[in-house]
Amino acid sequence: MSENPDVPGRALTRVVISEMLMKNYEKLPNNDQKLFQYAPVYLGGNAAIAGLVSNSLYRRALNVRQAVITSAIPMSVLPFLTTVALYSAVVTNPLLSGDLNCPSCAFIRGALVGVVGGGLYPILLALPVNIGLAARYSSALFPEKGKALQFAVDISKPVMNQMKLVLLIQAFFGVYLSSRNFDAYTKLAHLTFGREERTD
Repeated sequence: MSENPDVPGRALTRVVISEMLMKNYEKLPNNDQKLFQYAPVYLGGNAAIAGLVSNSLYRRALNVRQAVITSAIPMSVLPFLTTVALYSAVVTNPLLSGDLNCPSCAFIRGALVGVVGGGLYPILLALPVNIGLAARYSSALFPEKGKALQFAVDISKPVMNQMKLVLLIQAFFGVYLSSRNFDAYTKLAHLTFGREERTD
């Protein structure tokens, strides 16, 4: 597609393509429209659950029994918001603006958002939160200075082993949602341009 705005009738800039797609968005089946709206929320919901699970695992590992609610709230809200923002930024918005025409790229992006935003981020977030709580309430023995990193690694290994299934589920769910979104985008491209968008 030409990016030259001086050629009338033939110039299709990103802005023009995005506007064309959005004009036909309402013509999509209701299920496809809802999927574009709620796919980030679905993946974000899974991330919130992963945050609560990882928080619980770290609390057990560090014998933290206090501040259950105050540690659970950020561990569910932050992964949820981060995953919703990430999925919207790298999958939903590029599809709706016509910038993502490659199905494999969409699937990989969905999987990465699922694993990173919905899996690894909650795990990494739970570690300092619970180490801070363990230090505050003296529920665990901490190593001497200079061995804090090794202590964090040792505490994290069993948690990571237990979270492997969660990471796998997040990856598959991210691929599933992005594949459904890409199918909806293909319908939208067909409605807009009269053919399916293909990569060059």
